[in-house]
Amino acid sequence: MRARHEHKGRRLGLTSLTIAASGLLALLIGVAFTVLLWAIEDANSSTSARRASRSALVEAGDMEQLLVDMETGQRGYVITGQDAFLQPWEDARCRFPAEARRFTGSATSPAHRRAAEEITRGIESFIEDYSVPLVEAVRREDPAASSLSVSVRGKERVDALRGRIDQYVKNEREQLAAREDAAEANGRQAVLAAGVGLTASMALVAVFTVLQHRAVVRPVRGAAAAAQRFAAGNLGVRISPSRVAEIGALGTSFNTMAASLQDSRRRTMESVRAVHQRTARDLHDGAQQRLVSLMIGLRLAREMLPDTETATADLLDQSIGNAQTAINELRELASGIYPLVLTVKGLVAAVRDLASRCPVPAVVESVGERRTDPAIEANAYFVVAEAVTNVVKHAGATRIDIRLDFTDDLRIEVADDGAGGAGTAPAGSGMTGLADRVAAFDGTLTLDSPPGGGTTLLVRIPLPAPADGR
Repeated sequence: MRARHEHKGRRLGLTSLTIAASGLLALLIGVAFTVLLWAIEDANSSTSARRASRSALVEAGDMEQLLVDMETGQRGYVITGQDAFLQPWEDARCRFPAEARRFTGSATSPAHRRAAEEITRGIESFIEDYSVPLVEAVRREDPAASSLSVSVRGKERVDALRGRIDQYVKNEREQLAAREDAAEANGRQAVLAAGVGLTASMALVAVFTVLQHRAVVRPVRGAAAAAQRFAAGNLGVRISPSRVAEIGALGTSFNTMAASLQDSRRRTMESVRAVHQRTARDLHDGAQQRLVSLMIGLRLAREMLPDTETATADLLDQSIGNAQTAINELRELASGIYPLVLTVKGLVAAVRDLASRCPVPAVVESVGERRTDPAIEANAYFVVAEAVTNVVKHAGATRIDIRLDFTDDLRIEVADDGAGGAGTAPAGSGMTGLADRVAAFDGTLTLDSPPGGGTTLLVRIPLPAPADGR
């Protein structure tokens, strides 16, 4: 009983099982691959033969066309006596030697080659024994050259040659059909061999998968799900500890990497915020102030100018308008980079300023308003700005409701009465950027957007405790 229990408790190790299954699979694939190579080689031979037959048919058609061109040009010259009709005749004579070599060289069998050589000799005889002497006779103005008997004799020779070409084409087509049948049969053999090999391989892989499922798949599944959420932008995901050493080490490394990347993203956003804030301040205190001074100077110069200087007055008025436009554009640019009101008055005031400039009517409501970490304020502001931009561009809404709640965490809600269906939008629609901003501060993002029912975006960002403990 003890020996039986020990035997029953033995299990094939994962390494041994993998080696055995891999060896069997390699043997099976090798046999199937050998059969498949044989079938493919046979199919390739049939394909090459079919290609050669098609080439022979093309060359036969070219040869027949050359004969027709020659006979047509010759007949036109005999009837009219005009040298213009000799051009196709001369071209056909020049092309004949090369065309004859290609025609005989494309033959796909000894019998077809003999037939091609006989056709070539027949055309050559037609040229040398009939066509060239006939053209020379017409040039000498020999009346016999235009006789009915000469024309009939030439037509009979051309018809005989074309008939031989047609028979050659017919034989080649019959041979091509036979080769296509052979290629089809070989293709079926190749498909059958591939199907048998694939089916057997899949069966072996299925058995091997079942045997490994409990040993490998289940522990890895949780790590894969966490990695998928991590790849989707959720940097707060972590892998639970595992009893399997390899999976445990993987989880530890993953968690360390996720925490490091989350901290790195947060530092990057804080650095970008500082750069944007400094840039906006420099624009406001530097270039914008200089433009304001310039516009004031222009207005003073305009007031001091006599009324008689109309041209100069018009130029100054235009310059004042351009300066005012530049100031307005610079103010909009600085506000887009980092609004000054966000630094001075905080998140709620900045969002109200954003709503006042929105082309869609927007209402802002705040609960428990207070100042917090500047990085969180900047991040929250740009989340609202991007959400409002998406509504304006895509939703077709007539109203936007924005709610900021500082009671516990920072709770941001942006709702519209637009077309909805935002959950089906592609990743490039702006939602990815919003999710990245929220995840950088351990926040969560929820989107509710039924088709035709408007869209509600809810964001929660943890807030640090107030300095006074309240």
